Amino acid sequence: MTDRLDAQMAFLMEADRLKSILRATPIADDSRRENSAEHSWHLALFALVLGEHGADVSIDRVIRMLLLHDLVEIDAGDVPIYGEKDEAAIAAREQAAAKRIFGLLPADQSASFRALWEEFEANETPDAQFAKSLDRFQPPNLNLASGGGSWRDYDVSYEMFEARVGQKIARGAPGLWDWVGPKVRAYLKG
Repeated sequence: MTDRLDAQMAFLMEADRLKSILRATPIADDSRRENSAEHSWHLALFALVLGEHGADVSIDRVIRMLLLHDLVEIDAGDVPIYGEKDEAAIAAREQAAAKRIFGLLPADQSASFRALWEEFEANETPDAQFAKSLDRFQPPNLNLASGGGSWRDYDVSYEMFEARVGQKIARGAPGLWDWVGPKVRAYLKG
């Protein structure tokens, strides 16, 4: 019991470091950048509120994925969606981070959490596709609320937005894409 609780607490204290990872997207009032822990919490709330927009998904599983999906950023850092990136290098850093961070847990939880993280990353199941859609849906809403947010910083066009973000939203939550796409198009034209 003590060893198990020691391992669980080590993981939880390590997860606290996610609060210091800053993202490119500002919070809605544009007063500062969002951190990755806030992002994960906000996404879990998005899933709870918007779950009816996911087809045949388990909101419980989606929420668990969203709470875990960015923990690798503790080691790998956040990679802005509009920045230039080396996909293979990022994937390698994230895999190493997942091994280390989830490895802090007792074996049964480590395997379970890692499997959820892998499922999210693969983006093949309905739960993962909806979770990934929410992960892409939340930042544009913050950018709209903050007067452009990271779109200003990265000189984002609607075509870039649609290619890097819109397709993932549409894949797992077409109704959310139908709602946000026109808002973003109108904003990015202005």
